[in-house]
Amino acid sequence: MQLNLNADLGESFGAWKMGDDAAMLGIVGSASIACGFHAGDPLVMRRTVHAAKKAGVSIGAHPSYPDLQGFGRRPMQMAADELQATVLYQLSALAGIARVEGMTMTHVKPHGALSNMAAEDEALANRFARAVRTFDAELILLAPAGSKLVTAGEHEGLVVAGEVFADRAYNEQGHLVPRSQPGAVLTDTRECVRHVLRMLDAGGIVSMSGRRLAVPFHSVCVHGDNAHAVEVARAVRKALEDSGCELKPLAQLSTLGRR
Repeated sequence: MQLNLNADLGESFGAWKMGDDAAMLGIVGSASIACGFHAGDPLVMRRTVHAAKKAGVSIGAHPSYPDLQGFGRRPMQMAADELQATVLYQLSALAGIARVEGMTMTHVKPHGALSNMAAEDEALANRFARAVRTFDAELILLAPAGSKLVTAGEHEGLVVAGEVFADRAYNEQGHLVPRSQPGAVLTDTRECVRHVLRMLDAGGIVSMSGRRLAVPFHSVCVHGDNAHAVEVARAVRKALEDSGCELKPLAQLSTLGRR
């Protein structure tokens, strides 16, 4: 079985440091890089792209709502044209830096509240997928497995990769448990590994109560901003490889449906 292991990186900005990107780039196959609206800045973006190239890690844009103070995790309401422009602005920024560094941006993954809301809101999902297609119809849309964003991306003719999270709990509907609720973020490395292996065995999402939702997924994410992210990423990678999974950069997965 082929899978991708990814992390959200480049989330430092200015004097503020977030995560250990250098270590994570030695573990994951793909990186979703912040584009300045929830984290990141031009210098951080360029350094992260450069480091990803040296590590042989594929890169994608990680656009968000314009919410630097809230790390992109606060829900917002935006008009359709404003949302599209906001997404296009961020994709353009990373694509431009990637070009200068001799890299090609291969995927797009929404961040935080934008991702969570698009997972459940069909109209928002359609707007986001349409913005991605408008920018580059060849980009892979990395979307929460089983979500409305997966359906929207497929409707727009995009190649879509379903994603599950090693360090986040799921509710009965297959959506992420809000971070404000107890147990939403998994903080024990062994529990993260067990969570991933349960989903691998189930062929889909496993909720906090143990409910199994059979939905295809192609990528496993470890959040780079968690304090134990490097330890979790190493343990998850080993567990997946020990289970017979072949880990590849996102664009190299033969399991993705191609047009």
